[in-house]
Amino acid sequence: MEILQQAENIVFMTGAGVSTASGIPDYRSMTGVYHGVENPEYLLSHTCLKREPDVFYQFVQQLYHPEAKPNVIHEKMAELSQTKQVGIVTQNIDDLHIKAGSPNVVSFHGSLYDCYCQKCGQSVSVPDYMKSMYHQECGGIIRPNVVLYEESLSEANIETAISWLSQADVVCIVGTSFQVYPFSGLINYRKPDSQVIVVNKEPISLMMPHLLVQQKGEDFFSDI
Repeated sequence: MEILQQAENIVFMTGAGVSTASGIPDYRSMTGVYHGVENPEYLLSHTCLKREPDVFYQFVQQLYHPEAKPNVIHEKMAELSQTKQVGIVTQNIDDLHIKAGSPNVVSFHGSLYDCYCQKCGQSVSVPDYMKSMYHQECGGIIRPNVVLYEESLSEANIETAISWLSQADVVCIVGTSFQVYPFSGLINYRKPDSQVIVVNKEPISLMMPHLLVQQKGEDFFSDI
């Protein structure tokens, strides 16, 4: 798209739809991880982790897809980063933007691939976490470093995202219903004269002028 090619400073705000082409299910569609699950927000809450760590562990294991590779969306964003100032603020916890080689990524909700023991604080590899929720060294319960419901976001991530948005010529929202707050609220910090593009299969609720490209992200980015 010409707007992206001409822009010097771009911020991409990405959601689960960016990773579906890599074989990672989204959350709320008919094939998403929440479909048919009663009270999924509880299963990914701080309360569940503390009260029923075995239930939390059983559910969170479904979110891991270590075989997934970056797709054309991740790759094209990384490619644009080579010639432009590009920041990526993602809701995704799969690290695929980082694996694609994008240098400036804020994983707004954390990463599944950063695990640690809650008792001793030691880092734990994902394969070890997949084998057991208990840390072999001290018997503590392991968790991924993701932001659960009821937990606070990283202040550093918020500040970085706001800084990037306040300087961007173009903000491109890709593959998200844009309903999760405070992620969606970040758009209010954009530079007043910045152009907003939405690349999504469905329109989103956005109370500001924007260009909607109603298309799968992988189709859109294949043409760039």
